[in-house]
Amino acid sequence: MSIINTYISREISKYFCMVLGMVVGIYLVVDFLEKIDDFLEAGLPLSKALVFLLYKVPFIVSQIIPVGILLAVLIVFGLMNKNNEILALKSSGISLYHMLKPVLLIGLLLSVLVFLLAEMIVPVTMGKANSIWLRQVRHEQAMTTREKNIWIKGDHLITHIRDYNPRSKTILGITLNHFDDKFRLSKRIDAREATFMAGRWLLKDAIVQRLQPQDGSYAVTFRAKQIQRLDFAPDDLERVAKKAEEMGFFELKDHITKTEAEGYDASRYRVDLHAKIAFPMVCILMCMMGTGIAIRGKNREGLPVSIAYGIGIAFLYWIAYSFCLSLGKSEVLPPIVAAWAANLIFLSVGGVILLNAE
Repeated sequence: MSIINTYISREISKYFCMVLGMVVGIYLVVDFLEKIDDFLEAGLPLSKALVFLLYKVPFIVSQIIPVGILLAVLIVFGLMNKNNEILALKSSGISLYHMLKPVLLIGLLLSVLVFLLAEMIVPVTMGKANSIWLRQVRHEQAMTTREKNIWIKGDHLITHIRDYNPRSKTILGITLNHFDDKFRLSKRIDAREATFMAGRWLLKDAIVQRLQPQDGSYAVTFRAKQIQRLDFAPDDLERVAKKAEEMGFFELKDHITKTEAEGYDASRYRVDLHAKIAFPMVCILMCMMGTGIAIRGKNREGLPVSIAYGIGIAFLYWIAYSFCLSLGKSEVLPPIVAAWAANLIFLSVGGVILLNAE
């Protein structure tokens, strides 16, 4: 690596660590102030709140890394431009694309880091953080398994939910196990689907098994539709359903295979699956756009203007990315298009910015 590339890499790494530490610190302080009252009301010690925040750090870092590298690139090249270092390098015959090499290398390494965080660390830590929040702070009775199943314990009733679709407020695969005072299974209901309507759940294709006290056998009946009152609502299921960030890429892929093998639609999970690869690539895009914006900036505009441009682009990217994912989960766009559309759009924008800068 040349002296220039070493210098650029060192400066970007230094400012990236500073920005990342500052933003993560602010996020944790704000989150702590918002949730400390809930921990105190639940009778939990302060140390439990600190552990909860510690578990959230990997997820926060993975989300902030793209913005952190964008700001670091803008600061480094903005300062170099202000001190006429960019002008000196160009006068020496060094092109923009030569200066871009170490930046893109850093972006690639950060993309790999974001993917590894989301694959190996974030699913574990977010699962523990959500467990503390739901079970110890909110005292939810429901718990989730690694297979994204939901178990809910009620009064003489244990409910098992195979999967829940928050968009349509539909349960895909539900089993109700009713027990008597001696904890014998008195009735079991298996339904293919359940939809929430007017405060009640409508079970579809339900098989009802009732215990016959005379001989201990079970009478089986089939019902195409059945109204059932349950002690939980869609909002409760959304809080306890396992989120995509709690599953790694291969775990989510395995879940999609199982869901589709059982005859259920897994389109929204496929959007999250493609997003696990598409989102880390944003680090490279931010490096491209940050370099182009900072180098093309005029000295009279100053560093704050370049940073404002960069933050605006990051904000627009997040809006476009979230909007495309929403279209994919609503089945308006194919999953792979929904996950990669924002990246392709901003890749084109970054290319145009670099061409204009050169």
